[in-house]
Amino acid sequence: MRERRPLPMKPRELRAQIFVAALFLLAAGLLLAFGLDGAEVPVTDLVLLVLAATILGRLELEAGAGYTVPTQLIFVPMLFVLPPAIVPLAAALALTLDRIPDVVTGRRHPQRLVMALGDAWFAVGPALVFVLADLDTPRIGDWPWYLLALLAQFGGDFFSAAVRERFGHGLAAAQVLRDLWGVWFVDTLLSTAGLLAAYATVVQPYAYLLVLPPAGLLAVFSRERRERVSSTIELSAAYRGTAMLLGDVLSDDDEYTGLHSRDVVEFALRIADELGVDPVERRLVELGALMHDIGKLATPKEILHKPCALTEEEEVIMRQHTIAGERMLNRVGGGLREVGKVVRSSHEHVDGSGYPDGLVGEAIPLASRIIAVADAYNAMTTSRLYRAALPQKAAEAELRKHAGTHFDMKVVVAALQVLNRMAPDPDASVMTQA
Repeated sequence: MRERRPLPMKPRELRAQIFVAALFLLAAGLLLAFGLDGAEVPVTDLVLLVLAATILGRLELEAGAGYTVPTQLIFVPMLFVLPPAIVPLAAALALTLDRIPDVVTGRRHPQRLVMALGDAWFAVGPALVFVLADLDTPRIGDWPWYLLALLAQFGGDFFSAAVRERFGHGLAAAQVLRDLWGVWFVDTLLSTAGLLAAYATVVQPYAYLLVLPPAGLLAVFSRERRERVSSTIELSAAYRGTAMLLGDVLSDDDEYTGLHSRDVVEFALRIADELGVDPVERRLVELGALMHDIGKLATPKEILHKPCALTEEEEVIMRQHTIAGERMLNRVGGGLREVGKVVRSSHEHVDGSGYPDGLVGEAIPLASRIIAVADAYNAMTTSRLYRAALPQKAAEAELRKHAGTHFDMKVVVAALQVLNRMAPDPDASVMTQA
């Protein structure tokens, strides 16, 4: 998000933003046409509320793939002080104004101002509830309507974000929902403070402006959170860079193992995408696949490059490479500790016959189960010193044969679907789950 903000939008993202913005203008226009019903608009309140929302909109708290702002503090009073039918357009105006300083300073591309209309979808649902329920004065007895308005706000928020992220960036709705939970939690808490401001305004006009001084605390928290997120991003990049460096070391130490690891990464990521894993799991798959053989740096070369089958004693030594790999990654620490667990379990079998811990089924990390299939397929279809590579159909048959014993059934199904798309074979049939 930070990197995209100063840049123009890609065509698909721009189309998605314009589409959602157009729908917002249509909804807000219909609400204004049929919901205003001749109500008088208090101009002074309108100006002050929009300015207050603009100020609060500058206090961004980054969350998930986006951010949240404490505008709920002023949005709730806005629903009571102004005719609800004009609130969505007032919210859109405030969202546009709070972004103009970033456009002027070059921190935001002018094209991205259209996003303010899409972001204002959160105001449509509550305004509609207030119009239909004819709410104008805060009363405790109306709490079911307030709850419905809050849920309507979340619905508009989700609709806007899901459509834009799906068609603009290809992000699944489930991931958008996960990112929005934190935003909604903050909005729920701030709504109570906003309701108190609305009550105060009944006693004293313009009392809603009292929410602005405490917002200074949120400004402090916003800055601190941004710094923490920056540190997290830098640390994550450092861990990823360390993993890539270790991959290069592995390639320099043993060219075959290094090339094998990179091929396994590509296939494992395709399988992960076929399964629809979340971004966190996908990163574990990527780094785990890259590092799954890193422990072989500690394996004696005479065993690693032996041109025939290993003895029982040599096999025991070879099998230590997953433990050695985990130990190496644990020494790096941080995010690579989780990758180390994936590496350790990358040779486990779902029936418990694998190593080093004899884990069974779901006890094996999903990333490890994905890597196991990608690793086995690549090993079978690559020539070794002691045997020739298997044809693709023969390797696929081996995956089918050991699905449910060595390999996770659903991972094998996903792998075969990927392989069929990569190299269509009219005689090949994808195994289906029982």
